[in-house]
Amino acid sequence: MKHESGPLDGSDNVQKARPGMLKALRLKTAPVSRLGGLSGKLLLLTVLFVMLSEVFIYVPSVANFRNTWLNDRLTTAGVAASVLAETNTIAPRLQEQLLRTTGAVAISLDQGSTRRLIAMTEMPNQIAFHVSMEKQTPWMAVIESFKVLLYRGDGMMRVVGMGRMGDTDRVDVVFPVRLLQQDMLAFSGRILALSLFISAITASLVYISLRALFVRPLQRLTANMERFSEEPENASRVLTPSGRNDELGEAEVRLAAMQSVLSRSLMQKQRLADLGLAVSKINHDLRNLLASAQLFLERIEQVDDPTVVRLAPRILATLDRAINYTQAVMSYGKAQEQPPRRRVIKLSKVVGDVADVLGLSERGGIEFSNGVDPQLELNADPDHLFRVLMNLSRNAVQALEGDRKDDVVVKRIAITALDGADAVTIRVSDTGPGIPENIKASLFKAFHSGPKKDGIGLGLAIAAELVRAHGGQISLEDSPTGTCFCLTLPKG
Repeated sequence: MKHESGPLDGSDNVQKARPGMLKALRLKTAPVSRLGGLSGKLLLLTVLFVMLSEVFIYVPSVANFRNTWLNDRLTTAGVAASVLAETNTIAPRLQEQLLRTTGAVAISLDQGSTRRLIAMTEMPNQIAFHVSMEKQTPWMAVIESFKVLLYRGDGMMRVVGMGRMGDTDRVDVVFPVRLLQQDMLAFSGRILALSLFISAITASLVYISLRALFVRPLQRLTANMERFSEEPENASRVLTPSGRNDELGEAEVRLAAMQSVLSRSLMQKQRLADLGLAVSKINHDLRNLLASAQLFLERIEQVDDPTVVRLAPRILATLDRAINYTQAVMSYGKAQEQPPRRRVIKLSKVVGDVADVLGLSERGGIEFSNGVDPQLELNADPDHLFRVLMNLSRNAVQALEGDRKDDVVVKRIAITALDGADAVTIRVSDTGPGIPENIKASLFKAFHSGPKKDGIGLGLAIAAELVRAHGGQISLEDSPTGTCFCLTLPKG
C-alpha cells in the first residue's frame, strides 16, 4: 500500500499564489501632480468654458457697442441740425465744438432734395466704410464690426441716419475710421479683462467645490486601497463609508463590502492552507494506522463467529473507503480528482451501503427509505457515487439530529430514483429544517459551508465535482418541507 502526503486544499498553491496576488494589490502608480490631476484639469476646463461663453457674449456686445457709438454721433449731429432748421445758421464756435464732440470732419443735413452743410474742417479722404443705419441688421452689424476691428489704414467712414426720433431729416456724418476702431478696441479690452476676472472667480469656486466634493473623496478611496493592499487580511483596514448619499457614497459602500469579502476570503484560505500543512504532516501516519487496522481486521475475519463474519467485511470496506477519503481530500486540495472508473452497478446496493455506513438502521430517531428499484442499473463509478450519496445523506442526518423537536417532528431520509430514457434521476430528500435562502447561491462552492457551523464547505463541492465528472448535474430542488437534492446522471 502506497503512503502519500501532500498539503490539504492546495496549501502549496495558496502559499505560492498569495505573494503574487498581494504584489498585484500593492502596485504603486506614479504620483499625480495638481495640474495633471483631476483638480488641475477641472480648473483648466472651467476657465476654457467660461472664456468660450464670453466669446458668444462678446460678439453681439461689440456689434451693439458699434451701433450705439454711431447713433450717439448721429444724435449729436441731429441736435445741430435742429438749431440750423430754426436759425438757418450755426455760429463758427458752435461748429467747431460740434466737430470736436463728434470727432467728425464733415456733417451735413439731407432734407430730401436739399443737402445743407452744417460743419466741415477739411475735405474727407477716401471713404472706406459707408453705413446706412436704417438698413442695418444684427448680422450686418457683427460683420462690419469685425471689419472695423481688423481695418488697417487712414480711411473715413460715412454714416447716414436719422438724427432725432420722429424727425424726417437724415444726418450725414463723416469721420476717421480709427476713432471708432480705438473705442471698439478699448471696449474689447474691458470685456477681455472682465471675462478673465469672471473666469478666475468661477474657476476658483468650481475648483474648490469639485475638489471638496469629488477629488478629496477619491483621494481618500485611493489612500485606503493602498493601505488595504499592504495588509488585506487585517479587517481594521477595511474602508469605513462616510455615509454620503450619492454615487461616491455608493462606491464607498461597495468598496467596503468587496474589501470585507476579500479580507475574510484571504483569512479563510490562509487558515485552510495552515490546516492543510498540518494535515499533510499527519497524513502519512494516519494512512499507516488505517492500514494497520486493516491487517488486524483481516486476522479477526478468520475468527469463526457469525457476528464477526457479518461485520468484518463491512468494517474492512469502511476502512478502505476511509483510506480513499484521505487520498481524495489530498487530491481535491491539489485539484487532481481522479476521473470516474465506470462500471455497471446496482444503484439500490450503493444506497444500502450508504445506510449501513451511516448506521441509519440503528438510529431509532431517523427513518431511512431506500426507494430505488433493486433492478435499476447504472453505468457509473461506484466509489464516486457512494461518496456523493454519502455526503448528501450525512448532511441530512446532521440536519435532522440538530433539530431538537424530537417528539413532534418526523425525521426521515429518502433516496429514490427514476429511470428515464437517457438518464437516471436520483433524489435525496429529508424532512429537516431546510437550507437558508442566503446560502443557496453558494451552496456548491468550495469553502462555503451550509447551516453547519463546524463545516468547512467541501462536502457539496466535492459531490458537485464528482457528478459533473460523470457528465451529470446536481441541483437543489424546491421542496415544501425539508431539503431535496436532485442528481441527473446519464446512462451511457
